[in-house]
Amino acid sequence: MKPQIILGRIFGVEIGLHYSWFIIAVLITFSLAQQFQLTNPAWSAGLRWGLALITAVLFFASIVVHELSHALVAKARGLPVRSITLFALGGVAQMERDATDAKTEFWMGIIGPITSFVIGVICLVLALALGWTPQGRPQTPVVAMLMWLGVINIGLAIFNMVPGFPLDGGRVLRGLIWWITGNPKRATTIAARVGQVIAFLMILYGVMQFFRGAGFNGLWLAFIGWFLLSASRESYAQMVIAESLRGLRVGDVMSRDYSAVDAYSNLETFAEEHLMRTGRRFFVVTLNGRPEGIITPAQLAAVPRARWPYTTVADVMQPLDRVRTVRADTPITDALELMGSQDLNQLPVIAEGSLVGLISRAHILQLIQTRAQIHL
Repeated sequence: MKPQIILGRIFGVEIGLHYSWFIIAVLITFSLAQQFQLTNPAWSAGLRWGLALITAVLFFASIVVHELSHALVAKARGLPVRSITLFALGGVAQMERDATDAKTEFWMGIIGPITSFVIGVICLVLALALGWTPQGRPQTPVVAMLMWLGVINIGLAIFNMVPGFPLDGGRVLRGLIWWITGNPKRATTIAARVGQVIAFLMILYGVMQFFRGAGFNGLWLAFIGWFLLSASRESYAQMVIAESLRGLRVGDVMSRDYSAVDAYSNLETFAEEHLMRTGRRFFVVTLNGRPEGIITPAQLAAVPRARWPYTTVADVMQPLDRVRTVRADTPITDALELMGSQDLNQLPVIAEGSLVGLISRAHILQLIQTRAQIHL
């Protein structure tokens, strides 16, 4: 899941927000404001909404801690974590590669709910120490904030243990099935199917509750079920692709036949004889037969058309040492992730310091389709 907004880095891990986070942030803030009005009607509207906003921000900070716990376990098991994205169901840690054994998958899944549960218990203990009693209503804003942070985090821990992929409970289930069967693909399929069934039931129950008078609560449950269903399908598709590409390297898929254009050609010649005739969007620039850089329509479009006859390809090309490249022995999944994160359609392939070919999304897609047809 790709973030739309980057917040920064913690311990070298990029923290970002998915657009769906804003929806759930508004819902949580609104719900907390309503709860504060019910439990403490004497508070002013400004105090209720301000406290609800602060509580929501602290809750999402606890979600970051939850995801960082996944990251710490992943790093301890030799799986570098690239980023953490907050979204409607909490957060997701993006690792550079998937777990390679059932034990790693199990511990990476279960550590998150454990962390949220511990945070929740600490908040409730602090609230008790400041005078809150379970039978009574919170008397001060700080106590109310701590009490609700405790309740929400414990609720998050319980919800995340629902055995629906990609929730943590689904990953725990996948780890257990993987350990029992020894088959990661089968474990992924079962965990994803369970997640989809649970999501359908949540949507159905939420809609039924809405028509029975539950109102907002029913709609919220249906929304969470819908998002879980979407996330389950997306995560399953990603893992199926990763599984189908496991063990393959860039050198297995790359094309050694790439289009070249001489560095001394002017842009008008390049456009007419290469770009417009072939329809290709990526060309290797050569100088005396040696690859020196690349040129795409983007570089051409940056130059006024009147200057094309007087501007050489070498003047606007991207030198190879400034282009994102991959090695022939790079796993295909890593190349695909790089193209996705950098919004690239192709990458030059380097071996022993020399350009040996190109790999594109089209190459990888064709491979996936072929392997799917013959069920590999």
